[in-house]
Amino acid sequence: MDYQDLVVEINGFFNDSPLNRVEKLGLERIYDQPLIGVAPADDPLFKEFKDPFIAGENHLTPLEWLPGAKTVLAYFLPFSEKVRQANRKPGFPAEEWLYGRIEGQQFNEAILRHIASVIGEKGGEKAVIPALDPRFAVSSNLVSSWSERHAAYAAGLGTFSLSRSLITGQGCAGRYGSVITTLELPATKRAYSHPFEYCNFCGECLQRCPAGAIKPVGNEQKAGMERTVCQDYLNTKIKPRFKPRYGCGKCQTAVQCEQGIPG
Repeated sequence: MDYQDLVVEINGFFNDSPLNRVEKLGLERIYDQPLIGVAPADDPLFKEFKDPFIAGENHLTPLEWLPGAKTVLAYFLPFSEKVRQANRKPGFPAEEWLYGRIEGQQFNEAILRHIASVIGEKGGEKAVIPALDPRFAVSSNLVSSWSERHAAYAAGLGTFSLSRSLITGQGCAGRYGSVITTLELPATKRAYSHPFEYCNFCGECLQRCPAGAIKPVGNEQKAGMERTVCQDYLNTKIKPRFKPRYGCGKCQTAVQCEQGIPG
Protein backbone atom coordinates (compact mmCIF):
# COMPACT_ATOMS: atom_id res chain seq x y z
CA MET A 1 0.00 0.00 0.00
CA ASP A 2 1.39 3.41 -0.96
CA TYR A 3 0.50 6.94 0.16
CA GLN A 4 -2.00 7.62 -2.65
CA ASP A 5 -3.89 4.38 -1.95
CA LEU A 6 -4.23 5.38 1.69
CA VAL A 7 -5.42 8.90 0.81
CA VAL A 8 -8.08 7.42 -1.48
CA GLU A 9 -9.26 5.17 1.37
CA ILE A 10 -9.43 8.08 3.83
CA ASN A 11 -11.28 10.37 1.43
CA GLY A 12 -13.67 7.61 0.44
CA PHE A 13 -14.60 6.96 4.05
CA PHE A 14 -14.88 10.70 4.65
CA ASN A 15 -17.30 11.20 1.76
CA ASP A 16 -19.47 8.15 2.45
CA SER A 17 -19.83 8.11 6.23
CA PRO A 18 -23.17 9.32 7.67
CA LEU A 19 -21.29 10.21 10.87
CA ASN A 20 -20.11 13.42 9.20
CA ARG A 21 -23.68 14.79 9.16
CA VAL A 22 -26.18 16.02 11.74
CA GLU A 23 -29.64 15.74 10.21
CA LYS A 24 -31.31 17.29 13.27
CA LEU A 25 -29.52 20.58 12.56
CA GLY A 26 -29.65 20.34 8.79
CA LEU A 27 -25.86 20.06 8.91
CA GLU A 28 -24.78 18.34 5.71
CA ARG A 29 -21.16 18.27 6.83
CA ILE A 30 -19.52 18.65 10.20
CA TYR A 31 -16.08 18.74 8.61
CA ASP A 32 -14.67 19.73 5.25
CA GLN A 33 -12.11 17.59 3.43
CA PRO A 34 -9.17 16.59 5.66
CA LEU A 35 -5.59 17.81 5.36
CA ILE A 36 -3.16 14.88 5.63
CA GLY A 37 0.51 14.92 6.59
CA VAL A 38 3.22 12.39 7.30
CA ALA A 39 6.24 12.45 9.64
CA PRO A 40 8.96 9.81 10.05
CA ALA A 41 8.54 7.95 13.34
CA ASP A 42 12.18 8.64 14.19
CA ASP A 43 11.96 12.39 13.54
CA PRO A 44 14.09 14.11 16.24
CA LEU A 45 11.16 16.46 16.94
CA PHE A 46 9.33 13.73 18.84
CA LYS A 47 12.14 13.53 21.39
CA GLU A 48 12.18 17.33 21.65
CA PHE A 49 8.47 17.25 22.55
CA LYS A 50 9.46 15.63 25.85
CA ASP A 51 10.81 18.98 27.01
CA PRO A 52 8.77 20.11 30.09
CA PHE A 53 8.03 23.40 28.33
CA ILE A 54 6.69 21.70 25.18
CA ALA A 55 4.56 18.54 25.51
CA GLY A 56 6.21 17.20 28.66
CA GLU A 57 8.34 14.25 29.70
CA ASN A 58 5.32 11.91 29.79
CA HIS A 59 4.76 12.44 26.07
CA LEU A 60 5.65 9.15 24.39
CA THR A 61 7.57 9.02 21.13
CA PRO A 62 6.17 7.02 18.18
CA LEU A 63 8.74 4.28 18.80
CA GLU A 64 7.62 4.03 22.42
CA TRP A 65 4.03 3.59 21.24
CA LEU A 66 4.99 1.06 18.57
CA PRO A 67 8.47 -0.51 18.37
CA GLY A 68 9.49 -0.72 14.73
CA ALA A 69 7.25 2.19 13.73
CA LYS A 70 8.21 3.97 10.50
CA THR A 71 5.50 6.59 10.09
CA VAL A 72 3.18 8.97 11.89
CA LEU A 73 0.19 9.82 9.73
CA ALA A 74 -1.60 12.93 11.01
CA TYR A 75 -4.61 14.84 9.70
CA PHE A 76 -6.63 17.98 10.35
CA LEU A 77 -10.42 18.01 10.01
CA PRO A 78 -11.51 21.63 9.39
CA PHE A 79 -15.00 22.45 10.61
CA SER A 80 -17.42 23.33 7.82
CA GLU A 81 -18.42 26.93 7.16
CA LYS A 82 -21.83 26.39 8.75
CA VAL A 83 -20.28 25.17 12.01
CA ARG A 84 -17.73 27.98 12.11
CA GLN A 85 -20.20 30.69 11.15
CA ALA A 86 -22.62 29.69 13.91
CA ASN A 87 -19.89 29.93 16.53
CA ARG A 88 -18.72 33.40 15.54
CA LYS A 89 -21.49 34.97 17.60
CA PRO A 90 -20.53 36.11 21.12
CA GLY A 91 -21.77 34.28 24.20
CA PHE A 92 -22.17 30.56 24.71
CA PRO A 93 -20.99 28.08 22.06
CA ALA A 94 -23.33 27.46 19.12
CA GLU A 95 -25.30 24.22 18.98
CA GLU A 96 -23.60 23.37 15.69
CA TRP A 97 -20.21 23.66 17.38
CA LEU A 98 -21.25 21.48 20.31
CA TYR A 99 -22.45 18.74 17.96
CA GLY A 100 -19.27 19.17 15.97
CA ARG A 101 -17.21 18.76 19.12
CA ILE A 102 -18.97 15.60 20.40
CA GLU A 103 -20.62 13.87 17.44
CA GLY A 104 -17.74 15.17 15.31
CA GLN A 105 -15.28 13.43 17.60
CA GLN A 106 -17.18 10.17 17.14
CA PHE A 107 -16.66 10.56 13.40
CA ASN A 108 -13.00 11.39 14.01
CA GLU A 109 -12.53 8.18 15.98
CA ALA A 110 -14.27 6.20 13.23
CA ILE A 111 -11.77 7.58 10.70
CA LEU A 112 -8.86 6.57 12.93
CA ARG A 113 -10.18 3.02 13.25
CA HIS A 114 -10.73 2.83 9.50
CA ILE A 115 -7.18 3.97 8.75
CA ALA A 116 -5.69 1.44 11.18
CA SER A 117 -7.90 -1.31 9.74
CA VAL A 118 -6.92 -0.52 6.14
CA ILE A 119 -3.22 -0.42 7.03
CA GLY A 120 -3.55 -3.83 8.71
CA GLU A 121 -5.77 -5.56 6.19
CA LYS A 122 -4.52 -4.09 2.90
CA GLY A 123 -1.06 -2.94 3.89
CA GLY A 124 -0.15 -5.90 6.03
CA GLU A 125 1.43 -3.64 8.64
CA LYS A 126 0.87 -2.77 12.30
CA ALA A 127 -0.86 0.40 13.43
CA VAL A 128 -1.52 2.07 16.78
CA ILE A 129 -4.01 4.87 17.53
CA PRO A 130 -2.55 6.71 20.54
CA ALA A 131 -5.75 8.59 21.40
CA LEU A 132 -7.69 5.31 21.64
CA ASP A 133 -4.94 3.24 23.23
CA PRO A 134 -5.17 2.17 26.91
CA ARG A 135 -1.78 3.82 27.47
CA PHE A 136 -3.19 7.23 26.59
CA ALA A 137 -3.41 9.27 29.77
CA VAL A 138 -3.91 12.88 30.83
CA SER A 139 -2.07 14.14 33.91
CA SER A 140 -3.46 16.41 36.62
CA ASN A 141 -2.06 19.46 34.81
CA LEU A 142 -3.85 18.37 31.61
CA VAL A 143 -0.73 17.17 29.78
CA SER A 144 -1.31 13.96 27.83
CA SER A 145 0.95 11.11 26.76
CA TRP A 146 0.32 12.02 23.09
CA SER A 147 -0.49 15.38 21.52
CA GLU A 148 -2.40 15.36 18.24
CA ARG A 149 -1.42 18.98 17.55
CA HIS A 150 2.27 18.28 18.03
CA ALA A 151 2.02 15.25 15.75
CA ALA A 152 0.34 17.46 13.12
CA TYR A 153 3.11 20.05 13.55
CA ALA A 154 5.75 17.37 12.98
CA ALA A 155 3.83 16.17 9.90
CA GLY A 156 3.99 19.60 8.27
CA LEU A 157 0.35 20.58 8.73
CA GLY A 158 0.86 23.89 10.55
CA THR A 159 2.28 25.91 13.42
CA PHE A 160 0.94 27.01 16.79
CA SER A 161 -0.99 30.14 17.73
CA LEU A 162 -1.12 32.27 20.87
CA SER A 163 -4.10 30.17 21.99
CA ARG A 164 -2.05 26.99 21.29
CA SER A 165 -4.35 25.98 18.46
CA LEU A 166 -2.55 24.82 15.32
CA ILE A 167 -2.83 27.13 12.32
CA THR A 168 -3.03 25.15 9.07
CA GLY A 169 -3.67 26.11 5.47
CA GLN A 170 -7.37 25.54 6.30
CA GLY A 171 -7.24 27.53 9.53
CA CYS A 172 -7.31 26.46 13.15
CA ALA A 173 -10.99 25.59 13.70
CA GLY A 174 -11.19 21.82 13.66
CA ARG A 175 -10.03 18.53 15.13
CA TYR A 176 -6.96 16.34 14.71
CA GLY A 177 -6.14 12.67 14.54
CA SER A 178 -3.06 10.51 14.08
CA VAL A 179 -2.01 6.91 13.56
CA ILE A 180 1.44 5.43 14.18
CA THR A 181 2.35 2.59 11.84
CA THR A 182 5.12 0.30 10.64
CA LEU A 183 4.01 1.17 7.09
CA GLU A 184 6.65 3.41 5.54
CA LEU A 185 5.27 6.49 3.78
CA PRO A 186 7.00 9.54 2.26
CA ALA A 187 7.32 12.41 4.74
CA THR A 188 5.53 15.70 4.17
CA LYS A 189 7.86 18.67 3.84
CA ARG A 190 7.55 21.18 6.67
CA ALA A 191 7.23 24.61 5.07
CA TYR A 192 8.18 26.31 8.34
CA SER A 193 11.06 26.40 10.77
CA HIS A 194 9.51 27.94 13.90
CA PRO A 195 6.62 26.56 16.00
CA PHE A 196 4.76 29.91 15.92
CA GLU A 197 5.63 30.93 12.37
CA TYR A 198 2.05 31.30 11.13
CA CYS A 199 0.79 33.32 14.12
CA ASN A 200 0.95 37.12 13.94
CA PHE A 201 0.03 37.46 17.64
CA CYS A 202 -2.86 39.80 16.81
CA GLY A 203 -4.55 38.94 20.12
CA GLU A 204 -8.01 38.32 18.64
CA CYS A 205 -8.19 34.88 20.28
CA LEU A 206 -7.41 36.52 23.61
CA GLN A 207 -10.36 38.89 23.22
CA ARG A 208 -12.65 36.05 22.16
CA CYS A 209 -11.91 33.75 25.11
CA PRO A 210 -14.85 33.93 27.58
CA ALA A 211 -12.75 32.33 30.33
CA GLY A 212 -9.84 34.75 30.11
CA ALA A 213 -7.55 31.76 29.72
CA ILE A 214 -5.27 33.24 27.03
CA LYS A 215 -2.46 35.50 28.18
CA PRO A 216 -0.85 38.07 25.83
CA VAL A 217 2.76 38.27 24.76
CA GLY A 218 4.53 40.58 27.18
CA ASN A 219 2.17 39.74 30.03
CA GLU A 220 3.88 39.20 33.37
CA GLN A 221 2.38 35.71 33.36
CA LYS A 222 3.45 33.22 30.75
CA ALA A 223 1.89 34.02 27.36
CA GLY A 224 -0.49 31.54 25.81
CA MET A 225 -3.31 29.29 26.95
CA GLU A 226 -3.73 28.36 30.61
CA ARG A 227 -5.22 24.89 30.25
CA THR A 228 -6.60 24.71 33.79
CA VAL A 229 -8.50 27.99 33.42
CA CYS A 230 -10.01 26.82 30.12
CA GLN A 231 -10.96 23.44 31.57
CA ASP A 232 -12.51 25.00 34.67
CA TYR A 233 -14.72 27.16 32.44
CA LEU A 234 -15.87 24.09 30.49
CA ASN A 235 -16.55 22.11 33.68
CA THR A 236 -18.44 24.83 35.57
CA LYS A 237 -20.16 26.87 32.84
CA ILE A 238 -20.57 24.71 29.75
CA LYS A 239 -20.99 21.07 30.78
CA PRO A 240 -23.81 21.72 33.30
CA ARG A 241 -25.69 23.86 30.76
CA PHE A 242 -25.30 21.72 27.62
CA LYS A 243 -24.84 18.20 28.99
CA PRO A 244 -24.13 15.69 27.45
CA ARG A 245 -22.27 18.00 25.02
CA TYR A 246 -19.60 20.52 25.80
CA GLY A 247 -17.07 22.68 24.01
CA CYS A 248 -16.35 26.32 23.32
CA GLY A 249 -14.11 27.12 20.32
CA LYS A 250 -14.57 30.89 20.58
CA CYS A 251 -10.80 31.37 20.26
CA GLN A 252 -10.89 29.48 16.95
CA THR A 253 -13.74 31.41 15.31
CA ALA A 254 -14.10 35.07 14.27
CA VAL A 255 -10.29 35.35 14.31
CA GLN A 256 -7.81 35.91 11.48
CA CYS A 257 -6.61 32.31 11.54
CA GLU A 258 -10.09 30.71 11.59
CA GLN A 259 -9.95 29.46 8.01
CA GLY A 260 -6.41 30.07 6.84
CA ILE A 261 -2.95 31.41 7.60
CA PRO A 262 -3.09 35.12 8.55
CA GLY A 263 -1.59 37.54 6.06
